[in-house]
Amino acid sequence: MESYVERPPLPQLAGVVRTVWIQRTGESAYVQRHLPTGGVEMHFPLGGFPQLVGPLTGPAIELIPPRTTLVGVRFCPGAAPPLPAMLDDLVDQRIRLEGLWGDVTDRLADEAATPERALMLVQARLLREFRRTAGVDPLVGAAVRALMPWQPVSVDGLAAHLGLSASQLRRRCLHAVGVSPKVLQRTLRFQGFLALAQAGAVASGRRGADGMAGPAVDVGYADQAHLSRECLRLTGLTPGALLGGEVDRCACGHDHSASYRPFLAASGLSMRDLFKPARSSRA
Repeated sequence: MESYVERPPLPQLAGVVRTVWIQRTGESAYVQRHLPTGGVEMHFPLGGFPQLVGPLTGPAIELIPPRTTLVGVRFCPGAAPPLPAMLDDLVDQRIRLEGLWGDVTDRLADEAATPERALMLVQARLLREFRRTAGVDPLVGAAVRALMPWQPVSVDGLAAHLGLSASQLRRRCLHAVGVSPKVLQRTLRFQGFLALAQAGAVASGRRGADGMAGPAVDVGYADQAHLSRECLRLTGLTPGALLGGEVDRCACGHDHSASYRPFLAASGLSMRDLFKPARSSRA
């Protein structure tokens, strides 16, 4: 049976890793639609080769073979372990990482009796990687926080606030995130909408006939038409198709609450004020 279970990362990785997960496919291949998140992902199929999914600017469709088990890591924007190229060279790319992570591949094959054990091995390796690197560029980290959907800001105004020119901020974001500040802002705004949708939001903005306009306005879209255009650009689907016609779940049926929890926490708004009880969805 196909399954997908997300969970928060180890506490020591919370500042750089957004979520980790275990995915299993059933007797048939599974069509996976990867969406832009602002960060990169690493996928470790048990018995296969680790792969990096670079920063995405649009949807990427992957056919995962039958009877596959993999563990995955989604990084926060601007946070990634050492990679073979700059992030702006990895935009919309998928590369194999056996050269950098071959030892982990061997250990997953030799030691990981369970996916849970594999996930712990991957996170332990990431802890070692981050302890020996300089960490997140503090100015880029500040920019990412400012570009979250809950606090609209102009890119030029943000650059001035950080003591940078607009071109300097752009260069630093391209280096550390892979995309420009404006592209990151648009991606994070859409991720904020998905966070509200995952939580079953009855948001404080206007609410449309299908229940999507209120959350759209709350994260900064002008109206539902604006949301629809951005959704098509980022996912290749309309909001209704992406969410299966429901504002409080995605069509795939997976529970992504662990992934979107940092977005909800960053909103600074009361869960009681913003959300109705979310309907459960299968993992």
